[in-house]
Amino acid sequence: MHIPDGFLDTKTWVAAAALSVGAIGYSIKKSREELEERQVPKLGIVAAFIFAAQMINFPVAGGTSGHLLGAALAAILMGPWSACLIISTVLVIQCLVFQDGGITALGGNIFNMAVLGVLTAFLTYRVLSGLFKALPVKMYPFSLPPGFRFF
Repeated sequence: MHIPDGFLDTKTWVAAAALSVGAIGYSIKKSREELEERQVPKLGIVAAFIFAAQMINFPVAGGTSGHLLGAALAAILMGPWSACLIISTVLVIQCLVFQDGGITALGGNIFNMAVLGVLTAFLTYRVLSGLFKALPVKMYPFSLPPGFRFF
């Protein structure tokens, strides 16, 4: 759920914006190091898909609405640093074009969804994938070759 304008006090939204800017800056640096040139267009494809999927809203208590969070999908497919950039871009577009969340709360929304959401999803994925590999029983009807990546 997006944080609306007026929900956060000034010191909170300023601190969240500063943390978000720092996280985005670090994500840009790490993405430049990790991504090859041919992978960059895939960021746009994943962002477009997540943007479309997040446009489907469902009602939440108090007259607000929620939607799917693409942080897990982006983190698993593209890694945490690229996922942070993808989700941040989607949130900025949703805020400025569709007024989904407030401008003063944009830093809080980016921190909650693009930073914490991505890192939580990625760490959960890494822990669970490590646990599933350790089990003697196959968890899936097929197995992917070692080192296989979707992108």
